[in-house]
Amino acid sequence: MRAEDAAAERAPENSRTSEAGAGWACGKPGSFYDLLPERVQAFSWRRPSVLWRSRNDVIARLFGDPSPGIRRRCVAALTARGTPAAFTMHRSTPEFSFLLLGDTGEGDRSQYAVVPPALRVGEDTDFMVIASDVIYPTGEAADYPDKFYRPYQHYPGPIYAVPGNHDWYDGLQGFLRVFCDLTMDCTPDPWHGPLALVPRLLWRRPGAVDDKALTEARNRYRGAPRQRARQPGPYWAIDTPSLRIVAIDTGITGVIDRDQGAWLRQISAGPKPKLLITGKPLYVNDRREPGPIEGGGTVDDIVRAPANNYVAAIGGDIHNYQRYPVRVGDRTIQYLVAGGGGAFMHATHTIPRTRLVDEDDFRCYPLRGDSLSRYSKLYGRWLRLPSLFELTPEEATAVVRHRLGIEPARAYHSVGADSGAVPSRRARFVAAVLGVPKGRRRRVRTRLPVAKIPQRFRSEMADWDRPPFFKSFLRLDVDEERLRIRCYGVTGCGEHEDRPPVEDEVTIPLRPIAPA
Repeated sequence: MRAEDAAAERAPENSRTSEAGAGWACGKPGSFYDLLPERVQAFSWRRPSVLWRSRNDVIARLFGDPSPGIRRRCVAALTARGTPAAFTMHRSTPEFSFLLLGDTGEGDRSQYAVVPPALRVGEDTDFMVIASDVIYPTGEAADYPDKFYRPYQHYPGPIYAVPGNHDWYDGLQGFLRVFCDLTMDCTPDPWHGPLALVPRLLWRRPGAVDDKALTEARNRYRGAPRQRARQPGPYWAIDTPSLRIVAIDTGITGVIDRDQGAWLRQISAGPKPKLLITGKPLYVNDRREPGPIEGGGTVDDIVRAPANNYVAAIGGDIHNYQRYPVRVGDRTIQYLVAGGGGAFMHATHTIPRTRLVDEDDFRCYPLRGDSLSRYSKLYGRWLRLPSLFELTPEEATAVVRHRLGIEPARAYHSVGADSGAVPSRRARFVAAVLGVPKGRRRRVRTRLPVAKIPQRFRSEMADWDRPPFFKSFLRLDVDEERLRIRCYGVTGCGEHEDRPPVEDEVTIPLRPIAPA
């Protein structure tokens, strides 16, 4: 038997091979239950108070995003303090590994479910990166002890982060205190004119920062010398002989301010291969979201420029996993969504049959059928109509195949997921109501708020705290010749903690380009 075949035979099942691999039938509970605090914080997006605390997102989109002004003031303070040149940290070894978790900090079971498999897979990695939304709902400093320091107390290396929109709802105070050791309120007053009174009155001001409590939490949970790190700012880079990692701060609405844009252009120049980490993905749900920069241009323009030699771009914000291998000229750039690190799950069954890349090359986790089945069970329970709404994973896979015209990744034979038989009227109704597109159309006429209203308000419709969780995290391994990215699925089942299923994997050659 070849080594490759032997390795494949030993690999654990995943959602693409079986329902058991997807976590639909847990053999034993996950050990993460033992990690939970005695009293799990009651966190729910269904609570009006949580939505009200998160109101700055709506205000920023209606009246203007203040994050560029806040960022400039904070970066000026960091620069005056003596932050590393070009906001860059350096590693001398060409070979290294790191974990990447996106959108982590709800502080509940779904966040803790990711911890044991991530620690198992990442026990020998050099560092961890949290990409977007370290703390929900408003990024407050008071939430860091229970939602950051405690969950990751046993990760042995340093943890870096890029802020997400929720981290910005307190003016980034908590984030800057924890990751940059900056103690100041950078919040300006960005609104002027006759209507300025409205956002000034509605805007949620930053909460108080208890430096003593943060210091105690750090010393108690992550006080080992190797665990401690101070990153240069809300955006930063790690330069190594083989790869440059560039991390950007996309604020609340995804706009890059002029100063950060100038830094990004500067740090991106040159032939060395580069990886972008961003708070918002550039490709998501079969749409290109290029990321505008104040004064003109986009983040994706910089990524696509051949002279900059970007090989991949990874963004959080959307709480699932997606990968788009996009041809740009004579090369392929891997665009990934990696927001499955602990928060509520965003549906994948609402993703249309892909047009930006060939459907056979597109990857997502959870699979569309598993996503539809999970949502159908939620709606069946909420509406007290389980006999109408609930679809088994097999039924959901079949109806996704029927509506999208795609071949399922997981093989079935009895209901029509592989045979092409027309699913039941009930299954077709549920799929249409819950937002599965028809063919290549991006919209359907009849659907509940799963995909029709903004993410900001449909979050409450996609939160549960028992397996299968369909969370995920990435492990990235780098050497002088290649970057290997693996997406690990998190079910919450005990049998998947020691050997979490690999849901996707891609190896990218690292070749410096010849100067023009």
